[in-house]
Amino acid sequence: MNNRFKPGDLLLVIDVQKDFCPGGALAVEKGDEIIPVLNKWIKEALDSSIPVYASRDWHPRNSISFEEYGGPWPPHCIQDSDGASFHPDLELPDSVIKVTKGVRFDKDQNSAFDETGLAVHLRKEGFRRLWIGGLAEDVCVLATCLEGRLEKFDVLIIKDATRPVTRREGEKARKKMLEAGIQIIT
Repeated sequence: MNNRFKPGDLLLVIDVQKDFCPGGALAVEKGDEIIPVLNKWIKEALDSSIPVYASRDWHPRNSISFEEYGGPWPPHCIQDSDGASFHPDLELPDSVIKVTKGVRFDKDQNSAFDETGLAVHLRKEGFRRLWIGGLAEDVCVLATCLEGRLEKFDVLIIKDATRPVTRREGEKARKKMLEAGIQIIT
């Protein structure tokens, strides 16, 4: 991997939590395979003095995201649960800035930008280009990438550092990303 980072960049890791990895409550098939790839990108970011941000789902027990309360998903990433923890093999630095989403009772929050204040913060700090990887490509990664573009950031998704819930939905997500001007980096 060549150093591609430059001033104004940041690395944003989306929802690499135990519940989204094999054995978790809402596991993405082979979701854990992205962790070594992300760890290399995290190391390169740190070596290049580029900040690392990591989003996490952090649902209340009776989240509107869950089937029991009208949502599409089984319970996952419940606040303070083991499944809500970042995957133990993910080498997040002590300096990581965590973005917590999915905390609302009245709506789901798939994007790391959705009412978190992240866009305002990133503009204030002078960031212009976001490198993104994580889970799941066709849900939270897609939502974050699209909203990042709406917020006028340059967005690059690291293809080998993400996995979709389903292959078909992953293909649709990549098409939407390309149409929105998001670069897919291999």
